[in-house]
Amino acid sequence: MLTILGFAMIATFLVLIMMKKMSPIAALVLIPALFCVAVGQGAKLGDYVIEGVGNLAPTAAMLMFAIVYFGVMIDVGLFDPIVRGILRFCKADPMRIVIGTAVLAAIVSLDGDGSTTFMITVSAMYPLYKRLKMSLVVMTGVAATANGVMNTLPWGGPTARAATALKLDAGDIFVPMIPALGVGLAAVLLLAVVLGRRERKRLGTLTLDEVLTTETVTESETVLVGSGGGSDRTRTNSGGAGTGTGTGADTGDGDGEDAEADADEDKGFKGLDPHRATLRPKLYWFNAGLTVALLTAMIMELMPIPVLFLLGAALALTVNFPHMPDQRARIAAHADNVLNVSGMVFAAAVFTGVLSGTGMVDHMADWLVGAIPDGMGPHMAIVTGILSIPLTYFMSNDGFYFGVVPVLAEAGAAHGVSPLEIARASLVGQPLHMSSPLVPAVYVLVGMAKVEFGDHTRFTVKWAALTSLVVLCAGLLFGII
Repeated sequence: MLTILGFAMIATFLVLIMMKKMSPIAALVLIPALFCVAVGQGAKLGDYVIEGVGNLAPTAAMLMFAIVYFGVMIDVGLFDPIVRGILRFCKADPMRIVIGTAVLAAIVSLDGDGSTTFMITVSAMYPLYKRLKMSLVVMTGVAATANGVMNTLPWGGPTARAATALKLDAGDIFVPMIPALGVGLAAVLLLAVVLGRRERKRLGTLTLDEVLTTETVTESETVLVGSGGGSDRTRTNSGGAGTGTGTGADTGDGDGEDAEADADEDKGFKGLDPHRATLRPKLYWFNAGLTVALLTAMIMELMPIPVLFLLGAALALTVNFPHMPDQRARIAAHADNVLNVSGMVFAAAVFTGVLSGTGMVDHMADWLVGAIPDGMGPHMAIVTGILSIPLTYFMSNDGFYFGVVPVLAEAGAAHGVSPLEIARASLVGQPLHMSSPLVPAVYVLVGMAKVEFGDHTRFTVKWAALTSLVVLCAGLLFGII
């Protein structure tokens, strides 16, 4: 019964948010509360929620201060050279911009933290997508999938969990997987090419003057060169209206009311304004050094990540904005993002708390393992790889690696399958996992990109699942799995 209710709860949540019948925060709170009552454990709801909040509180704290820190870095101009460099490289070609998104997300993912990756990637790329009217879900989908492949780094989490659960060395798991993960990254780049060509076909190849690095864009400053060659035509850009939250096929051309709303929103966007009052060019190298030091400390695990970002945010505010009114203004400017993301994390704590506290996760895992035919025993590594794709989406990494993987490894050992193969196969689902509603970082991604979670899910799931299958096939081809 708990198995059925667990799957029903997850399915209900996904359907409601993808159909936009409920907001993610409301769905994350109300749906698990309803199912908790349905399983007859309503009296324990408070305990489950408190336990879930306690588990995710460090993550929420990290996100709050990380948003403030990177928000300040955006304000003072730390990422402006990156944006200008990407713009010069991409030459305003939508395909190159999507490829640039994948490369940037993959590089920044080396720090091992998805939230940081998404904050930096969106901060750098959002202005380009917004100005060129590109689909924002293309940005979020490519960034999430690239980060998912890189999430398998030993310090990223899943590899360490697999090593701990099966009592193996993380290096023995990860190093042989490098060729397969390399193929996975190549698949993400190919995906970026495909989606970029789609955007190029929809928008054409855009030629932008330096004026597009300013906030004010007047009509006829963007020249649209038809992708099929031939005559040029001019596309007006009176407000820089974005694509909204639609899929890759969305054009952002709505009725007058929508266009006016987009224009009003865009008037308040100051991401690329080279004359904004918050710029601190004399402190550029200090801010760059502080960011490098912060990321280095994260990788070396010198302190807990929430503490590092708390100290970093306080130092960044104090040095760049020594006057109290300026500090309050910067905090207020990023308050919306802080509230939205931290609120989403605490709401997710209700979902994960109920899922774990009621025993639904355990029953779901046992049912799935029991459903595997005995004849598949010798191929348990392949089974693990396939199961990792949906299971790491519907379950937390902790639940999968500590609850399911040991059972799969035990079943595989009975048929001579090495625990190392099981551990490597268990990493296959990470490209899809990074878009799971149970991953707090994904709310940072969609929140900063101003994309509805349901739109991101509809667009990304198929591509991320395909990337996971590519990694699995590569692992089989190289004899790693």
